[in-house]
Formats: sequence, structure tokens, C-alpha cells
Amino acid sequence: MSAPRWIAEADVAALLDMPAAIAALAHGLAQEAQGAAQHMIKTHVRWGAGDTLHAVGAVFSADGIGGTKTWAHTAGGVTPLLILFDTARGALRAVIEAFALGQLRTGAVSGVATRVLAAVDADELAIIGSGRQAMAQVAAVRAVRPLRRVRVFSPTAAHREALAARLHARFGLAAEATASVDAAVRDAPIVTLATRARTPVLDAAPLARGTHINAIGAITPERAELAADVLPRCGLVVADSVAAAQRLSRELQEHVGAHGDWAAVRPLCELVAAGAPRPPGADLTLLKAMGSGVADVSVGIEVLRRAEAVGRGREIPAPQQVEIAWC
Repeated sequence: MSAPRWIAEADVAALLDMPAAIAALAHGLAQEAQGAAQHMIKTHVRWGAGDTLHAVGAVFSADGIGGTKTWAHTAGGVTPLLILFDTARGALRAVIEAFALGQLRTGAVSGVATRVLAAVDADELAIIGSGRQAMAQVAAVRAVRPLRRVRVFSPTAAHREALAARLHARFGLAAEATASVDAAVRDAPIVTLATRARTPVLDAAPLARGTHINAIGAITPERAELAADVLPRCGLVVADSVAAAQRLSRELQEHVGAHGDWAAVRPLCELVAAGAPRPPGADLTLLKAMGSGVADVSVGIEVLRRAEAVGRGREIPAPQQVEIAWC
């Protein structure tokens, strides 16, 4: 076994692109559906004025690797790390700086769901939110659908205009900044929400029949992106982690309490394993992405595999146990 590696952000960005991240995640989700991957339910704690400490993890038996990702999301910044271990010996395999990896895996979740659930000829996307996840989300949809146009909304005009300019420059897409959420999503076949909203930003009224929605922003109970009238129109609701949604998604908690039971929320891994297409006649479909250890570790394993193959990353000493002088 090779020495453990510290894999920096620049290494991750050089080693993996969005199509590769989507492929790695789809492979990991298939293993989850087969029982060959087990995930640790996401946990978090809040302090101060909304700062949060998170942890997710998963074990992939066939790969012999398990890992956890942890990060503190604070007003001053965030520094996520993914730590991978050998499952037979408990030995450290890698520490991966996980900001770029997090963008790749979060984009990949939307990419996998869009590939399964969006109309095959969907060529327009509405992206709501202009923050750190926005570019990766557009890249993910572009990787699985013939995207030609993007409409952008963010509450700050300068931010939405800047994102539209970046999308056009980076991907050559027709990109338009819009003055409202409704203007962005009206008749768009794919809608992605990547916000930190605490009150819902998306109503059902402007959504055309057949729209697929990726909701990735509201991952703790104090946040919400979807108005109460959106979920009743959804012919299929999937989550990357149903268990995390039960604990942490206020939107789904309120919907299930009012309209149904949790059995109606399908794990994304089941759809991937079944290769199931969009349900015929579905009005809306929804991915509720909470963050999943399976996603992080799937992509992390692929990063480690590629790093070892080409010698990227910095080898670090394996931790050594020592005797403690008790007296």
C-alpha cells in the first residue's frame, strides 16, 4: 500500500472534471443500492449567529475504503476536509482538501438526478443563486443535457449579471440575468436552486408542467427554498439521503406531515440502479439534495485513484502510535 497522501485543492481540480465526478457518483450510488456502500447519516451542530459544524461519511466495502468529510461553515469562511481510511487496517489513505471536491460532488448529484429525471431534450436551465455552487451546478446540467441557454437570478443585480457573464465566457452559453425568480423559471425545463434562503423563493405558479427541480441549498432546518405549493405538484421526489432529509429538511418535514409519508420520498440510488426514466405524465420532479457521505467518498475515491496513478499529492508520514508515560 502506498504512503498516505495530502491532496490539495489544485490537485483535485487538475485530476477530476464534472463528467468524471458524475460517473464516479453514479458508480457509488449503484453500490449503495446493492448494499455495498453504507453511509453515515449527516450530522451537524449550530452555534453563534448561524455557524455550523458538519460531518458526513461512508464505507465502500469493495473498494476497501471508508471516509468522513467534516467542515465548519462560518461567517468567516469554510475549510472542508475529506479523510479516507483503509477499511481492513484502519490506516490513513488520504487527506483531501475538499472545497473543489464538494463543488464537484454537489454538482454531480444534480447531474445524476437531471440525467434520470429531466426531459431528454431539455436545453434551458434556470439557476437561482449566484454563490459558490452556481458554476458547478450549471456544469453538471451541461454534462448531461444539450444545454444552450441559462437564466440567472440572484437578489443582487450585480451578482446575477456577473454570473451570467461568467457562464457565457466559460461555457459559451446564452446566459441572461433576470429581475425575478418567476422570470427565471417560467417555462424552464430544468430549475436549480442553490441558495441560503431562510424563506421560500420558488412558488409553483410559474413552473411549467414537466419541469425538473434540483433543490440543493436548504440543508439545515432553518432554511427553505420551496414554497408549500411546489411539493404537492411533484410526481416524484428523490433525495440523496432520505434519512438526512427526515432530520434536516424543513420543507419535506412539513410536506410529509401534511400530505403523505416518507415512503413517497425515493432514494436517488434506487433510481440510478433501476435505470428508471422520468415517470410518464409527471407534472414536476424534484431532487432534494442534503449532502451525502456516499457522494463525497465516491468522488474522493476516484480522486485518490487518479492521484496515486500519476503521483499527484504530497506523501505524508503515516501516524504512529506511541506509549503514553502515565506517571
